[in-house]
Amino acid sequence: MKATRLTLICHALTQAQKTGRLHCAGDGILPLAQPPAATLPGVQLLTAPERRALETAAWVSGPVRVEPALADCDLGGWKGLALKQLQAEQPQALAQWLHDPASAPHGGESFAALCQRVAGWLASFDKPGEWLAVTHPMVIRAVLVHVLGCPMSAGQRIDVLPLSRLALSFTGQWRLRLV
Repeated sequence: MKATRLTLICHALTQAQKTGRLHCAGDGILPLAQPPAATLPGVQLLTAPERRALETAAWVSGPVRVEPALADCDLGGWKGLALKQLQAEQPQALAQWLHDPASAPHGGESFAALCQRVAGWLASFDKPGEWLAVTHPMVIRAVLVHVLGCPMSAGQRIDVLPLSRLALSFTGQWRLRLV
């Protein structure tokens, strides 16, 4: 059985991240001082469907395939809102969302639902070879929670910086690869 190597890369920095605002689907990336390293020949490229992921993927060489399962968490009515605004106007709802992975006071997708979506995608990802997938901080957190088998509440303790990478391998089970 040939191994699968999957490296998840977080999209580049956005204005929303820089200013403490929750994302919108149309958010683009800020200009890159140094683009991400190009992929090696034979590496296949996947990307989430949002603009910030597509723009980051454009910096990596090779054909790109959009993978809907890599989409960011749907924040419902909170899309585009500043965290300071939420702290001032909906402090209990924000606290609930940050501490209860099953909550979705914004009317969108809970972190628990995101974890289920990502776990389902990983369970069906049976494509051997080298893969690079451009996605979002919350998706990478959900992948870590799933692969390590830790409580979903641990997802809030993981910082995923722009352009950071998470390397995984699969030979019967997903494993974290420190590189």
